[in-house]
Amino acid sequence: MAVRNLRIEGDEIIRKKSRVIDNIDDRILQLLDDMVDTMYENEGIGLAAVQVGVLKRAVVMDLGEGPIKMINPEIIEKSGEQVFTEGCLSVPEKTGSVKRPESVSIQYMNESGEQVKRTAEGLEAVCICHELDHLEGVLFIDKIIPEEIINE
Repeated sequence: MAVRNLRIEGDEIIRKKSRVIDNIDDRILQLLDDMVDTMYENEGIGLAAVQVGVLKRAVVMDLGEGPIKMINPEIIEKSGEQVFTEGCLSVPEKTGSVKRPESVSIQYMNESGEQVKRTAEGLEAVCICHELDHLEGVLFIDKIIPEEIINE
């Protein structure tokens, strides 16, 4: 396992769409492990592969209950609305309020290639949506709500 270099806003790769992972091999498993190390080293709660320069549909996150590694994650259902102040390891020193679903249901493959379904609410739903946006080349700063709207 290793800590990889983070790609920062302005690096063109961060805006590219990630590709589906067709085969879970040793390279993908190593990538996931390195992503977890990189996330922890940078004190994050989530990380997409594109943030370490790899255009693969892989996401890791840990909200305090241990790491979750997701391959080819996709949202299959969402409901409600919440506004949350977000930041990002790839957009250092910036935060902003973003509207996200209150609840999401996702499906993904785990490291063994098994399909997993998961429902998340609150911060976990925000984290999932944030990381899945990365897979599409979208950053939270693209979705920031102007402050005057929040305060009305």
